[in-house]
Amino acid sequence: VQLVESGGGLVQAGGSLRLSCAASGITFSINHMGWYRQAPGKQRELVAAIIIGGGITNYADSVKGRFTISRDNVKNTMYLQMNSLKPEDTAVYYCNAGGPMGYWGQGTQVTVSS
Repeated sequence: VQLVESGGGLVQAGGSLRLSCAASGITFSINHMGWYRQAPGKQRELVAAIIIGGGITNYADSVKGRFTISRDNVKNTMYLQMNSLKPEDTAVYYCNAGGPMGYWGQGTQVTVSS
């Protein structure tokens, strides 16, 4: 399984970014994917998750109403649309397949300036 993130960057508070995760090698044993983030000095936390094929989603309370996770099954790509960004959203964002014991991308930096 290979996961490659893109789309991070620097944005002002209130702005938007869209992260992408191109996935390859996903097998039938993996039924969910998600986005995690890790800020300096903090533990990695789940931001949003999606069931592959079913479309059911789950979000951390801190991003509900601002972030949207989606997946294009034809392109094997997962997205995280992030709106109304806040400085506290600053972190390295990681694409994940199969949960914490599953597969990880290399991470992409998101920096929100105040």
